[in-house]
Amino acid sequence: MKTKSYIFKGARVIDPKKKIDSVIDIGVSNGIFTDPKTLNNAEVINLKNKVLTPGFIDLHVHLRDPGGKDRETIETGTMAAAAGGFTTVVAMPNTSPVVDSTAAVEYLRRKAQKTAVVNVLPAAAITKNSEGKDMTGIGSFSKAGVVAVTDDGRCVQNSDLLLHVLEYAKTFNMPVLEHCEEDSLAENGHAHDGYWAAVNGLKGIPKSAEAIMVARDIALAKEAETTVHIQHVSADESVYLIRDAKKRGINVTAEVTPHHLSLTDDCIKNFDTRYKVNPPLRTETDRQALIEGLKDNTIDVIATDHAPHAETDKLKEFAYAPFGMIGLETAVPIVLTELYHRDVLSLSELVAKFTTGPAEVLRRDDLGTIEIGLQADLTVLDVEKEHAVNKHNFYSKSRNTPFNRKKVKGKAVCTVVGGEIVYSELEGLKGKI
Repeated sequence: MKTKSYIFKGARVIDPKKKIDSVIDIGVSNGIFTDPKTLNNAEVINLKNKVLTPGFIDLHVHLRDPGGKDRETIETGTMAAAAGGFTTVVAMPNTSPVVDSTAAVEYLRRKAQKTAVVNVLPAAAITKNSEGKDMTGIGSFSKAGVVAVTDDGRCVQNSDLLLHVLEYAKTFNMPVLEHCEEDSLAENGHAHDGYWAAVNGLKGIPKSAEAIMVARDIALAKEAETTVHIQHVSADESVYLIRDAKKRGINVTAEVTPHHLSLTDDCIKNFDTRYKVNPPLRTETDRQALIEGLKDNTIDVIATDHAPHAETDKLKEFAYAPFGMIGLETAVPIVLTELYHRDVLSLSELVAKFTTGPAEVLRRDDLGTIEIGLQADLTVLDVEKEHAVNKHNFYSKSRNTPFNRKKVKGKAVCTVVGGEIVYSELEGLKGKI
């Protein structure tokens, strides 16, 4: 489908891959980036005092389809993504049933083609039913459009199996994303194994449960001479291990969530289940280590781990409530407030964590940059916009966020996918949703 032609003028354009940070015009025609000088009848969109970037990519999203449509659907999840400034999301496979076959992948792709308003890239399970026993058909996945394999929500405990997976996935250039958690240490845990878990009588999840598997995965990546990606890093020891591995030339990448960057385990002191996530919120020492890891590029990506739950599920006692919080519509305001406006990261450094970082993990040269001939995916930011998070205005079907009413500074105000304006808060410019 052909889309209108646009010239975006007056914005500060930031493209970390191209090392661009200046006010330039960006042209879009028929859904692709085009030299604006060749566009004669394009609609001119004035973006003075705004920031224009390549479309943001979320490497870690739970869309809950199939099996969880009461919590989220592909339609509502991608609408939330668009409202949050994301043009591409990677859908995690721990649905019901698990996305562990080409048939399940095809279902996801067809459903996304019909209902999604942003790009949905399917991830598939590493093992059948994510049980950690038998490897899935990684070779067939590569032909079916799968962009990565992961047993997210579970960690592959069998090291010999994971080594085989890494070696086999390498032949298909398939990224392997690992949820690092040693089961015997984390089993039946509900919160970080620290002061507040002890005071509240909750079984703790120690940092070592994560760090042990991070160390193992680094060793296996070295053995297989390939790359492993560590999902939702939460512990300081994990940061130290990843930093050391990179210094030694081992191919490892990592992501961190906005909630682990901005919250700590003292949030659970009142048994508030909105703060129950896995891996758990940890200490201020861990939070600062994560921030340092972002600053020195030990951690490559910020990803939401958007995990929708029904309100009734989160109203249970802490020990019985599910892990997870939503994040697609709060991620950008939270990190702009906590990282950019506090001079932790420059705007270009922050944008890279949502663009070039995830694109490199996925090994996709067609994402995360503004280049003539590529699909025109763009995110427009108003980094000075002050507002309060309002969960009642979310497009997501779920409301399980701890950030409701939080005062923040900065927001995505327009999202363009394939040359189509799908979300807009800009005056006089209407979005699809």
